[in-house]
Amino acid sequence: MKEYKTDSLRNVALVSHSGAGKTMLAEALLHFTGATTRLGRIEDGTTISDYDEEEVRRSISLYSTVLPVEYKDCKINLLDTPGFTDFIGEEISALSVSDAAIVMVDSVSGREVGTEIAWNYCEKFNLPRFLLINKMDRENANFTKALNTVAEGFETRLVPVQIPWGEAADFKGVVDLFTMKAYKAGGEVVDIPAELQAQAEEANLELMEAAAEGSESLMEKYFEEGTLSAEEIMKGLSMGVRNGDFVPVFCTAATSEVGLTPLLDAILAILPSPAERPAITVKGAAGEEVLEPRDSSSTAVYVWKTTADPFVGKQTFFRIFSGSVKSDSRYWNQVRENEERFGTVYVPRGKEMMPIPVLHCGDIGSVPKLSDTATSDTLSDKNHPLILPVPEYPNALYRVAVFPKTQADSTKISPTLNRLCEEDMTLSWQTDTSTKQVVLQGMGDQHIDVIIRRAKTKFGVDFLTELPKVAYREAISGEGQAQYRHKKQSGGSGQFGEVHLRVFPSDQDYEFVNDIFGGSISSNYLPAIDKGIRNVMAEGILSGFPISGVKVSVYDGKEHPVDSKPVAFEIAGREAFKLAFLSAKPVLYEPVMLVKVTVPEENMGDILGDMNTRRARVQGMDTDKGRSVVTATVPLAEMLRYTTDLRSMTGGRGMFEMELNSYEMVPTHLTQEIVAARQREQEKEKEK
Repeated sequence: MKEYKTDSLRNVALVSHSGAGKTMLAEALLHFTGATTRLGRIEDGTTISDYDEEEVRRSISLYSTVLPVEYKDCKINLLDTPGFTDFIGEEISALSVSDAAIVMVDSVSGREVGTEIAWNYCEKFNLPRFLLINKMDRENANFTKALNTVAEGFETRLVPVQIPWGEAADFKGVVDLFTMKAYKAGGEVVDIPAELQAQAEEANLELMEAAAEGSESLMEKYFEEGTLSAEEIMKGLSMGVRNGDFVPVFCTAATSEVGLTPLLDAILAILPSPAERPAITVKGAAGEEVLEPRDSSSTAVYVWKTTADPFVGKQTFFRIFSGSVKSDSRYWNQVRENEERFGTVYVPRGKEMMPIPVLHCGDIGSVPKLSDTATSDTLSDKNHPLILPVPEYPNALYRVAVFPKTQADSTKISPTLNRLCEEDMTLSWQTDTSTKQVVLQGMGDQHIDVIIRRAKTKFGVDFLTELPKVAYREAISGEGQAQYRHKKQSGGSGQFGEVHLRVFPSDQDYEFVNDIFGGSISSNYLPAIDKGIRNVMAEGILSGFPISGVKVSVYDGKEHPVDSKPVAFEIAGREAFKLAFLSAKPVLYEPVMLVKVTVPEENMGDILGDMNTRRARVQGMDTDKGRSVVTATVPLAEMLRYTTDLRSMTGGRGMFEMELNSYEMVPTHLTQEIVAARQREQEKEKEK
């Protein structure tokens, strides 16, 4: 592939709800422009974009893919993104390195949840965009109906620049309102059919009026002459699109390769090149700097995606925001404080990697086998280190406990999870010290399922999953006391230690007080007693959960001049504490979360009703941008699968945030169930 200068590049993300046809549009554009010799099919697993074996198996996109399309001496870097909500991290990463987007809509389904999510992220990244109504040859296709569903959902003005020539089985092509010509399959240009002439002229007039609003000079000419040329319409529309005043609407049947020529022409004419996008603000050694998107600017390269494969090796995908990148060069990673050596730089097209000596500002490329660089890092010149801003990703709230299937897998848990999380900004893991479980957090059940399968197929590590345990805490609601004598005599030196202690509820996690009078126990043995108590507190007594909120007073005891040793008092302190704890009305405390749920207004009643079943206490209700917001405190035990439940209740339109608010006492009847379940679990572990 040849070099392309900045003004000859377009970086365009394809975003939509799952199933709107992004992958097949990219496939059709590659075939239409001669990059491939045959059109792949999703059903056969032969598309350039969905090459991962898990994507082929599921017949959906799971990862963002770069697909450069060469057209009229320009390169359009299409970024095909997943449409399924669980893989929103891939969409965000792709949008963060794009200069524009094409939001696709199915001609039958119209606006869907994924459409709304994609549109809102385009707004967040301030991206100019097209609306593309696809699958016009599908049964029951309806251009007007699909367009109206989008118009009802968003405030941005929609301006059709094409009208369909027939629909469903009668779909023959598109009428382009710029050129006032009709385009058939394969790009054949013909005159507008007589039956569409009047409709096309009326739509062209509306388009002309919208284009005239793009600049004062065009507005003046339109008022004076009553018309604009095709070039002037394109210019005015381009200015309006870049300013966010309106969104042009196109229609295609991508699989049949209908409507591709005018779409490609519009991408080049209307959507901005990297050189036409605003300057970027970066963090430099002396503070913030503003960089123009030029080859001559200081190098600032953002790593938006990494893939780890034990066979192919690590691939790092980057976007050049300023400067240029050459093969066989060195670049400084300010985040890791490490210099990386670039070998051969590549232009990716699906899984194909095409070597290239230099990539110019604004382009997207890849480089293999970098040592330390991870997703979201910045690469720059060592003598001018820079850090680019990182996009904000949603919090992952779907949690599973993972554990190795075999003993051999257990040694690979940490490195495997680290490599998987390095690739995915919405994935994280931690070891819960309270439950001693390894907890993996993702965006939903499909996301986690893909990750577990990837661990097996790519890294050879088998994980099993289960519902994560709630990190309960044991405490006491009353006072108690006990004494314990540890005596061991089996020839030679013996062991002796006797401890008397009391326990009280406390606002602190743990207090240890020496209330001994008269020296019945030497102060040298108090650290051993303290150690024994702390060991019990970590393991729990009632149900195996850590103990907190306890004050311990050691007030008496006995020692032996020969046989007393620290280990004896450690054991005596441990056993005395157990007895005292059980006599002090032990209780369980559970984590209670502060939950903020945002849903469409029509779902408000369902959410409130559901909250009542989850032992929630509603703190308040509000509205935000036409959506209802419920704030409540809810026990974590009731929220373990709320991600899935909320999607089901709201058709995927609901979202929620959650953070720890407090620990509160578990109701008695639930405490008994939790303790019984824990005891059964411990018995099973002993049997193993």
